[in-house]
Amino acid sequence: MRLPVQNMLSSAPAVQLVESAGVPKVRRSNFTSITMTLSVLMLVLGLTLAAAGENQAKAQEKTSGTRAAPKTRVPDPPEVNVQAWTLTDQDSGLYLTGKNADEQHPIASTTKIMTALVALEEGFDPDAQVTVSKEAESYVGNTYSNVGLIAGERLTVRDLLKASLIPSGTDAVYALAEYLGDGNVDSFVDKMNARAASMGLENTHFETPAGLDTTENYSTARDLAKIAREAFKYPEFAEIVRTKDTTISTQNREIEIHNTNQLLTTYPKATGVKTGTSPDAGANLVASAKDGDASYIGVILDAEDDEERFRAAQRILEYAFNRYEHRPLVRQDEAYGEMPLPYRRGETAELIAEEDVAGPVDANSEVERRVTTEDPPSSAEAGQRLGEVRVFIDGQSIGSSPLVTREGYGEASVWDKAWYAVGSLFEWIRDLFG
Repeated sequence: MRLPVQNMLSSAPAVQLVESAGVPKVRRSNFTSITMTLSVLMLVLGLTLAAAGENQAKAQEKTSGTRAAPKTRVPDPPEVNVQAWTLTDQDSGLYLTGKNADEQHPIASTTKIMTALVALEEGFDPDAQVTVSKEAESYVGNTYSNVGLIAGERLTVRDLLKASLIPSGTDAVYALAEYLGDGNVDSFVDKMNARAASMGLENTHFETPAGLDTTENYSTARDLAKIAREAFKYPEFAEIVRTKDTTISTQNREIEIHNTNQLLTTYPKATGVKTGTSPDAGANLVASAKDGDASYIGVILDAEDDEERFRAAQRILEYAFNRYEHRPLVRQDEAYGEMPLPYRRGETAELIAEEDVAGPVDANSEVERRVTTEDPPSSAEAGQRLGEVRVFIDGQSIGSSPLVTREGYGEASVWDKAWYAVGSLFEWIRDLFG
């Protein structure tokens, strides 16, 4: 009996099966055709899978952003003759470079930056009158810098803050610390240490509000930059530390004061901040500068002399302006994510940045944007916050922006939910049976 003829593949010739000793056999000519056809199909399949694998690898590479650009030559940091220094972006707080950044040093009157920060955070009345005590007067003539206050004189809190930061008046600092510590300087110093702890400054400790040489009054270049950046958030501080000359008043006289920071006179980009000099600490300087949208803080600890601290600070600040470009890395109203709409397959809500996030970058900076989103609510209005994009430069977080819906959406209808349920059922069946 002859068996029926079948087409194994639409493109292959018909294969005839004949009976021989009760066993069907394939004729040799047709067998060769089948073999060649299968070989071609296997080759095509292999090439297709290879191409698919290559495309998938490229897609994963594009998604993960792991492909690194070749390194570009950038200028090396300047050589400065100091014990420790740092350079920090003022806006983002990004640490850029430095030497012995976390090495503890006595810091002299740069301590007064923290004194001012705590005073500003106390929410004081700037016009409140403070009477100079005998203890505060005792520092006149006995310390590196003072403004010559006399016991019994009265000054406003604002003028004491100016006298503390501009000419670095130690007598003014103690009068201010007594007032804000409810008559107890140690109580105010406790507030300074508590603030340092809240900022995570593990290498910083204060024992005096003025930075007098003691074994328990120290900080680091990196920590001082963080303290200065925090203080700059207060417009009063920024205004005071960029002031070259001014006058403060008691109830019966005026006192002219002059800034000890020479950069304010010699370096047009300078915006502050504070000098500090003592026998143990040497010559120190926390300096800031601004040019266009870029602002930087440079810290110099233990320079060989007073003049060298100013030269060193200007060199590292200029290095920052020449090397880095300060630009938005997340732009307001641009999309950085999307969110699937509940019960609607293939439909998404676009998430856009609510504000800019800027930072300093050079040719070799690695910028990463990490997007997190919340579980999608059943409905949302345009501009509703549903996520966040956080920006990292070389692994350091520099800021974030909320992500909001570009357009609102309503709750899914009963029909949408029904079709979604049907689709989910079919997916479950497909997964179950492979």
